[in-house]
Amino acid sequence: MVTLSRTHVSLTFVAIFVSLVLTPGSFAFDGIQDNIPDNVRRIPELGVEVPAERADAMRTQLKVLQDKIASIRESKDAGKIALLSDVMIFERAVRCALDYREFFDVKEFDKADALLAEGIKRADQLQAGKPEWITQKGLVVRGYISRIDNTVQPYGLVIPSTYAIDHSVPTRCDIWFHGRGEKLSEVNFLWDRMKNPGEFTPDHTFMLHPYGRYCNAFKFAGEVDVLEALEDVQKRYRIDEDRISVRGFSMGGAACWQFATHYADRWFAANPGAGFSETPQFLKVFQKEELKPMPWEQTLWNLYDCDKWALNLTHCPTIAYSGENDSQKQAADVMEKALAENGIRLRHVIGKGMGHKYDAESKLAVETSLGELAARKRTRSSHRLRFETYSLKYNKMHWLQVDGLEQHWQAARVNALLIMDVADFEADAVMIMADNVKAFTLAFPAGTFSADSRRGYRRMAPKTKLHIRPLENPVRRSDTEDVLSIDGPHSDGSLHCSVVRDDSGKWRISASPEPGLRKRHNLQGPIDDAFMDSFIFVRPTGTAANEAAGKWADAELARAIEHWRRHFRGDARVVNDVDLTDEMIQSSNIVLWGDPKSNSVLAKIADKLPIKWTAESITVKDKTYDAKTHAPILIYPNPLNPNRYVVLNSSFTFRDYAYLNNARQVPMLPDWAIIDLTTAPNAVWPGKVVDANFFDEQWQVKP
Repeated sequence: MVTLSRTHVSLTFVAIFVSLVLTPGSFAFDGIQDNIPDNVRRIPELGVEVPAERADAMRTQLKVLQDKIASIRESKDAGKIALLSDVMIFERAVRCALDYREFFDVKEFDKADALLAEGIKRADQLQAGKPEWITQKGLVVRGYISRIDNTVQPYGLVIPSTYAIDHSVPTRCDIWFHGRGEKLSEVNFLWDRMKNPGEFTPDHTFMLHPYGRYCNAFKFAGEVDVLEALEDVQKRYRIDEDRISVRGFSMGGAACWQFATHYADRWFAANPGAGFSETPQFLKVFQKEELKPMPWEQTLWNLYDCDKWALNLTHCPTIAYSGENDSQKQAADVMEKALAENGIRLRHVIGKGMGHKYDAESKLAVETSLGELAARKRTRSSHRLRFETYSLKYNKMHWLQVDGLEQHWQAARVNALLIMDVADFEADAVMIMADNVKAFTLAFPAGTFSADSRRGYRRMAPKTKLHIRPLENPVRRSDTEDVLSIDGPHSDGSLHCSVVRDDSGKWRISASPEPGLRKRHNLQGPIDDAFMDSFIFVRPTGTAANEAAGKWADAELARAIEHWRRHFRGDARVVNDVDLTDEMIQSSNIVLWGDPKSNSVLAKIADKLPIKWTAESITVKDKTYDAKTHAPILIYPNPLNPNRYVVLNSSFTFRDYAYLNNARQVPMLPDWAIIDLTTAPNAVWPGKVVDANFFDEQWQVKP
């Protein structure tokens, strides 16, 4: 029996607690009974059985809807096909509930019937060329096709009655993140979004309710769902891109902290309520867990622990809400402390005497402040930037883009300042003070550089001085400062310049990306990053060199397919190795299952990977493992297309145990790992992890 590195509480104590407190047949969630890795309840739970006669009736109507969808596709009418996703959401919702036993209450049978009727109604309108829902006000549900797995994904809207049909007036949009709901199937989500306007409905404001691919705190594929849903709304309605905010409560509050800190320059405001803002402290307080993470686990907390990213809220006005007596007030307390350390005082509205809910007085205070911020709009640019990141996944703040880090997963900070008409400088200047940064780009959109608001005109200097120094130095010239002369802005007030630090430590202008393999935006790992864009599982058709590795890979592939649908509500695309096409390699991250003998695609690239895998051994630099009892997991730029990932034998890396609490849903493995197959997979690990680490910035095994 493997000893889990993520041991949480004395199992004896937990067992006593459960036997004393929980009555037979009952199960309270979010308590220490959810801290037992060897006894994990299924999420979502299996639903109720649908009586055969009722199921047959549903499937009859489902077939009617499917035939209408097929007919619209066959028409090849581009306009109709562009709206087909708004019909498909109903088909998928009911089909999945039937196929995977996800009706959790008999009352949901009637909901399914109503959704099918709505889907058929929309299909008929679309076939007739009269889709009424596209001009509908109030509560509307729509859908889009996700680039991740080509499945249709739903979202809800509350469209203000004042929205102009001719799209003549750009309109504010608030994104609202829903709370945790283990029974939030597509059927229940669509039904709720067609009936319930939600906690807030500000005047003259779109409310966008993303599904987030179920119950993952809007992380990973759930994070991409929010961005894709917003993009779809912006295509279909005239949204004021300078008046988009992020808001949410409970699990949705956690999502709001994440989007505010990681995409701070996109929103005019953020309004998180309750939830969690990081992993370790929250789990100790809320879940009563005794955490004993492996080193790479603790490092990977830096990806989503928002207190580490608090500096970025310099650029996103934030109003937090907590109930006075809510244990999840902890999230805002953590962020308040982190912000104070960066010189920012958090606006924290606290509902007097409230538990896990809003009170009327606090709602009014929040709405008043957000209305004032919406009137001011988002700051599109700034003469002074403060930015922090731990990964090139999140690498932009207004006109600054970080292109390379000295070391991933350590804090990289940049303070940037535009300096104009200052006597100590012979020209307009940009001051960059940075730590742990290897390369960056200045990208000023038209009209944003050298704006002299005091005099009401714009100077266009032929040259601009770029001053670069370490962050810890004072704002005075020093021996450690590099001064580069760069071309001044164009006549439209735009400027673009890329800079890189060479091996000697000197900064230089870079006309093109650095040669060679290196970590860069959306190609930086860890393993879970491959599943935030288009991916394809590649099934082996040959026989594995070692029986144990072959059986393990087959079982993990089957599990990956099941859990991608169960947890991220999609259908993983699966092809045999012999059927993988060049188009697939160019357009998608490929996930290779099996070994170099069983998977022909893996055989082609095996000698180009930094970890060597033969029938006899697995070699990681100076370490060797027996291939009969071990298998590697890794992510790496695909040698067949270095702009995409290749992954070996892994889907997303958190497993069933993490489903019990959203704060656990963080990457569990870094860039590579070696798995001992003599220990069976469980609810935490895919086997015993005997070694794991990150690749360096050049994608090589670290010494």
